[in-house]
Amino acid sequence: MKLKHWISLGAVVLLSGCGVADEPEQVADPDQGRQLYSKNCASCHGRMMNGTDQGPPLNHKVYEPGHHGNSAFYRAVKEGTRAHHWQFGDMPPQPQVTPADVAHIIAYVRARQQKSGIR
Repeated sequence: MKLKHWISLGAVVLLSGCGVADEPEQVADPDQGRQLYSKNCASCHGRMMNGTDQGPPLNHKVYEPGHHGNSAFYRAVKEGTRAHHWQFGDMPPQPQVTPADVAHIIAYVRARQQKSGIR
């Protein structure tokens, strides 16, 4: 086999493991996400995702997929996030929320955003 074939094969093997390790490979369920959102997110982001005095509204164009992609939600839950669009203060990490939970929550958030015309 020629060297360039080995290099190509090596690139395929290396790239096949790429991706965000915290994003589970499963079908996310918005109904399960609604329950998880209610339990873990609503106290700060509001029951209807319209925000509270403790956290910003997720049903807002600032959180549209083109600006805050799904990976931003995974990072915010895992690592916390510094306040940058709103004046609510930093969001602390949420270690009780698993990556699988985040997948379901994202499905719920995105479904509600789409119903509001946020794409």
